[in-house]
Amino acid sequence: MSEKKEWEKTVAFTAAGDYRYETILQAVRRQFLLLELGQAVRPGMRVVLKPNLVMRRSPEQATTTHPMLVRCVAEELLALGAGEVILAESPGGPYTRSALEGIYQDCGMQEAAHAAKIRLNDDFESVEIPSRRKKCCQSFNILRPVAKADLVINLPKLKTHCMTVLSAGVKNLFGCVPGLQKPELHYRFPEETAFSEMLVELAETLSPAFTIIDAIESMQGDGPSSGEPYHTGFLAGSRSPFALDAALCPLLGLPEVRMITVARQWGLVPTEEELLLYGDKIGPFAGFKAPCSKSLDFLDRFPAPLRPAVRTAAGALASPRPAINRRRCVGCGKCAQSCPAQIISVREGKARIAGKGCIRCYCCHEMCPVKAVVVRRFWAFRL
Repeated sequence: MSEKKEWEKTVAFTAAGDYRYETILQAVRRQFLLLELGQAVRPGMRVVLKPNLVMRRSPEQATTTHPMLVRCVAEELLALGAGEVILAESPGGPYTRSALEGIYQDCGMQEAAHAAKIRLNDDFESVEIPSRRKKCCQSFNILRPVAKADLVINLPKLKTHCMTVLSAGVKNLFGCVPGLQKPELHYRFPEETAFSEMLVELAETLSPAFTIIDAIESMQGDGPSSGEPYHTGFLAGSRSPFALDAALCPLLGLPEVRMITVARQWGLVPTEEELLLYGDKIGPFAGFKAPCSKSLDFLDRFPAPLRPAVRTAAGALASPRPAINRRRCVGCGKCAQSCPAQIISVREGKARIAGKGCIRCYCCHEMCPVKAVVVRRFWAFRL
């Protein structure tokens, strides 16, 4: 199975019930074997690991990539002869040394890096690289360690996402865009299809050598930071982030996400029937919750004569939107800082969202550290 076309269809699943070192190391080694990762590692090469470190959260909260996965992947790479392994990520908010140091500490990455003898990124420059497709963007600004790496390995966390429904292989690569340049892209591409096209183009441009997702404790509901942990108990890997995401949707009972529809239209991912699944039998997972912002086919709830009028009005009426739970809000301002449309302000110690101008990117929801930003849907569509 050495032909590129076959690898683009292949997804490997390995069961892993917990985050103990022995459990993860065995699962990672099986991933390396099933995907023939060793063939890609050359002596002395510089490898970058790209986890999901969206915010300061402990590993137990299922918001960020678990440090044990990072440690075990790094150890295997070094054993294969990699010269240097670097962990690089740009979380939400400012891309600064002080911000990253706190995230590295709280997410357990300092301990993992010390145990595996790898380096945490301390280079805060970016590099402009040309887009491969040039449909959405002519170029992307990318973290310099990622742009200069010999090999990039994508290590996402399996989560739901209020804008894209799924946060996995493709969405995780958005963290290669530095800091507050991510809200700029949200504002340039506010609609779901356009934003999904941009994400697929970015993933195609970065073209990580491998993606291995942490799906032992996943996040369901209103992810990527305000959902609930859900024990799924596996790692999954692929040489294609598109094939990986396409294989995950049916396991979780999610509809095909817009990113995968776009990737399929662009010839980047095969149909569900053409995917080649190897390793352990995993799922499906009954009762896995989608985000409440997910689009729904709601017209059958109304009498047939009323459906045309409902369809016309539903766009504005039924669209979920973020709102502030003032009892929870601590006035930290992270929602305002992350808002691409700049319609959030902090007054009298509480955040406020203006009535107009919201592009429904849910960056405020994603970045709130106390879950004070909630996603509200019109009552008739919650029935």
